[in-house]
Amino acid sequence: MPALLNSFLSPATPTLKICGITTASDAERLAELGVDALGINFWDQSKRYCPPQTASAFLPALANRILRVGVFVNADPSLPRQLLADGLVDVVQFHGDEDLPYCQAFAEAQLPLIKAVGVAEESDLPSALRYPACALLLDAHAPGLYGGTGQTIDWTAVARFIAGGAAPPVILAGGITPENASAALRSTGACALDVASGAESSPGTKDFAKVRALLAAVRNGGNNVD
Repeated sequence: MPALLNSFLSPATPTLKICGITTASDAERLAELGVDALGINFWDQSKRYCPPQTASAFLPALANRILRVGVFVNADPSLPRQLLADGLVDVVQFHGDEDLPYCQAFAEAQLPLIKAVGVAEESDLPSALRYPACALLLDAHAPGLYGGTGQTIDWTAVARFIAGGAAPPVILAGGITPENASAALRSTGACALDVASGAESSPGTKDFAKVRALLAAVRNGGNNVD
């Protein structure tokens, strides 16, 4: 597992991923602030879509400074494989309806992946364990939207899932904001938070006052920030 990914998923210290980056300037500012990871959405139907040609112009300069996560939704597997091979992303995140064989092919090739799972109710969680992923990202169930909805999930159910001990590292998404980030960490025990709409002024445009507040909450380990 790449060193930055291993650090991002470590249970020792909570970490922060800001997703939906669309510009070089936002990406650079996140790295300068010390945000642990950023997500680039390569799904062309997303409000936060960043074309591979655009991302390839700024992602190389971020290598070894911030974890670069390529986010894909039901993509032809050749695209995430190529971006990994070119060293433009460090890990791929499958945020769509990718099935077990799709994910197994990446795992068998020793390509690092995060699998996102939409959670409508607690009974959705056990089936997530079948994926051979470095981590699971638990998000709100939103058919056809695939994340970025601003809707929270049942944190108590997530806490029980994590406490069960069978899951790989769990990243919590869905409706995370500066106001509830500390509570999200305390309530669930997730190793990381993933934030898109809660760190924006508009889709794809990051609000760095919100980013700083999120980072402070995470760095405080989920304790209340005075």
